Amino acid sequence: MTETVRTGGCQCGAVRFRIKGALGRPSICHCRMCQKQFGSFFGALVTVPRDGVEWTREEPSYFQSSVNIDRGFCARCGTPLTYRQPGGLEIAIGAFDDRSDLAPQIQVNYASRLPWLEKIFEAPVHDDPDYYARQEQIISFQHPDHETANWPQQGLKL
Repeated sequence: MTETVRTGGCQCGAVRFRIKGALGRPSICHCRMCQKQFGSFFGALVTVPRDGVEWTREEPSYFQSSVNIDRGFCARCGTPLTYRQPGGLEIAIGAFDDRSDLAPQIQVNYASRLPWLEKIFEAPVHDDPDYYARQEQIISFQHPDHETANWPQQGLKL
C-alpha cells in the first residue's frame, strides 16, 4: 500500500508543502482570531501528521496570536496557511491543491459564530452570463493547484 501524499501552498507559490500520512479531522473554527486570520467568517483547518509536513519551497512566516498559538502565512502574498499550537499543526483547507475530500466534520468555538452565518446560502445566486464571461477572461497569476518544477519568484506575469 502506498502512503498518501498531499500538496498545497500559498497563492503566489513561494510557500509550498508536501504532507505524508493521514490527515486528522477537518474542522471550521468560529473564534475571532480565526475570523481575523482568514479575513472571513471562520477558519477551515485540518490537522496534519506530526513530522509529516515538508516545506518544499519557503516556510511560512508566523504571527503569535496568543500565548500558545502561532498563525502561519506567506510573507509575500499574505495567504493564511497554518495554525500551530502545542498539540500540533493544522493547515488551512483552502491551501491544499485537492480539497475535495476535506469537508469539515466539526465546528469549533460555535458560540462565537456570526449570528447570520447559517442564512448566507439562502441569498440569491448571481446569475449574469456577461459577468461570468468577463471572469473567464481574467489571467490569474496564482500558483496552479499542482506541483511545478519551478515558479517565478513574483508569480507568473505575462
